[in-house]
Amino acid sequence: MKILLLGYGKMGQLIDQLATQSGHQIIAKINIDNRSDLDQLDNSKVDVAIDFSQPEAAVDNIKWCIDHQIPVAVGTTGWLDRKAEIDSYCQTKDGTYLYASNFSIGVNLFFKLNQQLAKLMNNQEQYSVKTKEIHHTQKLDSPSGTSITIAEGIIGQIDRKSDWVNHKTNQPKELEIISERVDPAPGTHEVSYSSTVDTIEIKHTAHSREGFAKGAIAVSEWLKDQKGIKSMEDFLNFD
Repeated sequence: MKILLLGYGKMGQLIDQLATQSGHQIIAKINIDNRSDLDQLDNSKVDVAIDFSQPEAAVDNIKWCIDHQIPVAVGTTGWLDRKAEIDSYCQTKDGTYLYASNFSIGVNLFFKLNQQLAKLMNNQEQYSVKTKEIHHTQKLDSPSGTSITIAEGIIGQIDRKSDWVNHKTNQPKELEIISERVDPAPGTHEVSYSSTVDTIEIKHTAHSREGFAKGAIAVSEWLKDQKGIKSMEDFLNFD
C-alpha cells in the first residue's frame, strides 16, 4: 500500500515507522513547512492518505484528497464544526473519507460498550453520570475528540442529558467532562455512574500510541477499496 502522510508529528512519525515495517510505502510526508509539495505530487501513485495534522489544516487536506480521488483516513480532531461541509463536499465530488476521533480498536469497542451501558442506565435516574479523560500536556484540544464521542454516546441514550460541558457542573441536563493533562499519559477515559449506594465505572487506558497508529494503518488498508463517507462502525462491521 502506498501512503500519503498529512501531518508529521508524533503520530505521523509512528505511522511511518509501523507502516514501513509492515511493508507499506510512504509516498510523501506533508506538514505545515512543505505543504506546497502537494502541487508536485503524482496522486496516481497514492493508494490512501492518513491525516494527523492540525485542526486548521485538516479541512484543506481532506478537500485536496477528495479532489484528487485519494481515500483519506482522518484522525485530526478540532475541526468538526465543518464536518457537514466536508460530508457535502465528499458526496458532491464522489470522494472517500473516514473520520474517527480515535483509531484504536480497543477505544472503538469501548465506545460501543459505553452506548450499551448508557442505554441500560436511561431509566435508572438514581445514578448521576460523568466522564473524565487524562492526556499528555501536548494534547491540543480539550476535551479530546474521543471524550466528545463518549459524551455523545451517553447523551444519545440518556434522556435526562442534553449537552456536555468541559467542567464540573450541577446542572441536571449537562454531562460533565473533566479533562486533565498529565505527562506522559497517552490517553485514559473513564465513565462513572454513581448513586448513594454504589458506583459503576468503565475505563479504557492506552499504554502507548501504538494502538492508535496500528488502527489507522488497518483502517487505511480497508479504506483504499471503499467509496463514500465511512466510519469506524463500517470498518468494524458492528451489527
